[in-house]
Amino acid sequence: MSIERIKLFMIRNYRFKTKPYEHQLIALEKSWDKEEYAYFMEMGTGKSKVLIDNIAILYDKGKINGVLIVAPKGVYKNWYSSEIPTHFASHVQYKSVLWTASISKTKQEELNSLFKSDFNLHVLVMNVEAFSTKKGLQFALKFLNSHKTLMAVDESTTIKTPSAKRTKSILALSKSAVYRRILIGSPITKSPLDLYTQCGFLNDELLGFSSYYAFRSRYAHMIERNFGGRRVQIVKNYQRLDELSKLIEHFSYRVLKEDCLDLPDKIYIRREIELTDEQLKLYTTMKQMALATLNGKMLTAPNVLTQLMRLHQITCGHFKSDDGKIQELKNNRLEELMSILEETEGKAIIWANYIYDIERISAAIKKEYGDDSVVEYYGAINTDERQKNIERFQDPLSPFRFFIGNPQTGGYGITLTAANTVIYYSNGYDLEKRLQSEDRAHRIGQKKSVTYIDLIAEKTIDEKIVKALRKKIDIASQIMGEELKDWI
Repeated sequence: MSIERIKLFMIRNYRFKTKPYEHQLIALEKSWDKEEYAYFMEMGTGKSKVLIDNIAILYDKGKINGVLIVAPKGVYKNWYSSEIPTHFASHVQYKSVLWTASISKTKQEELNSLFKSDFNLHVLVMNVEAFSTKKGLQFALKFLNSHKTLMAVDESTTIKTPSAKRTKSILALSKSAVYRRILIGSPITKSPLDLYTQCGFLNDELLGFSSYYAFRSRYAHMIERNFGGRRVQIVKNYQRLDELSKLIEHFSYRVLKEDCLDLPDKIYIRREIELTDEQLKLYTTMKQMALATLNGKMLTAPNVLTQLMRLHQITCGHFKSDDGKIQELKNNRLEELMSILEETEGKAIIWANYIYDIERISAAIKKEYGDDSVVEYYGAINTDERQKNIERFQDPLSPFRFFIGNPQTGGYGITLTAANTVIYYSNGYDLEKRLQSEDRAHRIGQKKSVTYIDLIAEKTIDEKIVKALRKKIDIASQIMGEELKDWI
């Protein structure tokens, strides 16, 4: 039996904790023993599991005893709390620690446990933003130098900017890792030039260029323009892209949902958001006021829901002041949405519970992707325009990539099968509206699995709402006032 057939047999008969799909097995077969590899796998196709299985196999073979996973803020906690416990092979003994910006005495002891001499696999999960800090950089370097480590960057377009401090730091650290992986749904978000630093993390010799500027001159046609008295170079067009595609083939695997025939019909993902200091302060104050208001009253669901809605609005980044005006709060939710859209292939539906949010989302997307990238569907849009917006969105040749609406208006009776990604910027309490809005994309005419992404502000009412809706509990009618009070 040839070496390749032995490898194939080993992968196919590995003791996986969760059964892999066929495309995940192929990704493992191609990559597991390579020093550097890129998983270019569309959101919802399970690239996290592929990496975790790859890590387990390398650990079993004695090739590594440490793992550093780097991911954006909205994702990295999910690696620690969900992906790793769900998918790590049961026979692998591991110690995992989540990096945090503020380090207490207890957290420091937990981090120090990663340096104990034992037979466990040591796993450190860090947010990409930490690599812009001296503290995060020094700790990551110490970890890499203490173990035979696999270092992976999830959503690797976060290191696409060559001049960014975190990009430079992560590229420098990669040289201390024995194995390197990048994971991203779409490696090219705006420009083929985005590939340079992502591939440079894997190995700065993979693309064969000594500098970013040499790479740019090969694959982009640059022209000079005058802006405010300054002469700057901008991209006129791209060139030799077939050559570039062939160049990355030997160290990457590309997976699109349409190529995966065995995926489930619906895939659910959560993206976590941290409240800003401004939000947290107001949320805490409003929480105390809500409990004081409800204390001693007859607790009906409607009056508790009113208090919950006020808290929910704060998590979304705004609140209504005593004079009736909506006040904007500094928040991370819109930024996280834009990060998700960067990773998304093709068209997407975005549902938001509040009109204020719809307007802000629409403005942000138009600024980034152009006026012809968005259609809106909510009460203020007249009926004729709504119908035209559906037709624009459904047209596969149209530039309109993003459908933004609220489930109250757009959740019923319309077909939006042009998209297989549905993002819930915020949720309401009505289970029927949630289920109906999910089915706008998941209906006759949809030929792919549909991925549903919930944005959730951690440790807030957000978590309770999404948990109840996913369990198919109608919050408004099935949960009593006393139970709802506990949510506050």
